[in-house]
Amino acid sequence: MPIGLFIVVLIGAPIVFGGIASSGWVGFLAFVGLLVLNPFIWKIRRDAYFKSAEFQQLRSEVTGFVAEHNDVVNYVEEIREQGSFDLGTSSTGQYAHLATFENNSAWNNRRDRNVAEYTPHVHNASLQVVRNASANPIKYLMKYFSIKADQETLADVQRVSEDISRLEQAVGNVKGREAAITAKIDPPAFILKRYAKEFWDQVGIHLSPITVPYPQYKFQYTSAGGNSGQSTGIRLDVPTLEALAKTLVQKIRWAKSAAGQRALMTARLRGEIKARDHHTCQNPACGISVAAEPHLLLEVDHILPVSKGGLSTPDNLQTLCWRCNRTKGAKLTSKSAEGHHCSGACRVQARRVYSSH
Repeated sequence: MPIGLFIVVLIGAPIVFGGIASSGWVGFLAFVGLLVLNPFIWKIRRDAYFKSAEFQQLRSEVTGFVAEHNDVVNYVEEIREQGSFDLGTSSTGQYAHLATFENNSAWNNRRDRNVAEYTPHVHNASLQVVRNASANPIKYLMKYFSIKADQETLADVQRVSEDISRLEQAVGNVKGREAAITAKIDPPAFILKRYAKEFWDQVGIHLSPITVPYPQYKFQYTSAGGNSGQSTGIRLDVPTLEALAKTLVQKIRWAKSAAGQRALMTARLRGEIKARDHHTCQNPACGISVAAEPHLLLEVDHILPVSKGGLSTPDNLQTLCWRCNRTKGAKLTSKSAEGHHCSGACRVQARRVYSSH
């Protein structure tokens, strides 16, 4: 029996046969009928919307934008897969996996609500250490997670900071693109509420749970009986990583040398370089800007790579769109790679080398 006929029979039967159905009873049955019928109506409306000429036209209009969006999503995944975001570990509990712990207390008031964690990014310590870490996170992070003040560690910190910064920008860019596509097509509210995945599939968007893999470190205190526990968490986001790099530079003997300058690649400096370059890709063969593409993903690139002795100074930095930066890599001619001093002629040569690839 069709659902609509079933509802009519359900509501009409008490009236025809009983003759005494109250308005409340009829209202109740009508309410039940709507509950049964609504999903059916939603599906009809969904199918009608996706098949409408208006939706098909709008979908075709954003085809190029969708392709660019999917490319950026894939680029974000590449950064995640290629990056290593681990800087240091704690030695507490490094062999905890070799033992089995069990609370055999027979008391009714067992107080083991807090259980110590034993992972490389968790340091189990006294309550005083946990509280001191909350007041001076960089100092205690270095001390208890074996983050040494040396050139190799500084290079790792700068690398992680750059990768995290690139990911933050790319993730924000993807979300902005999705918002722009949604505004352009302007689907009914119930479509986004109940059929969001189908909507994006119909549009052709490649969605993925994109997140920034911030390294998470924790100082943890757990009392012997498990009755109390306190912790201090440290997330290595860009501000924290930049503070860590600054501290390392101050501690390293060669902080004022060329190698120490590599820690100066901060979020503020990236913003200044983009503004200086008028938010335009500096690859002569490209030259795209946010004026032409509002959702353009721009990155700051070392003209002479850090691995070749390049410095994080304004005259060795340039703005590139994400496509050009990915294409460039670290390809340089043997001439531009000689030595550790990047003169004006060297930077011009590096640009020429780039544009030839």
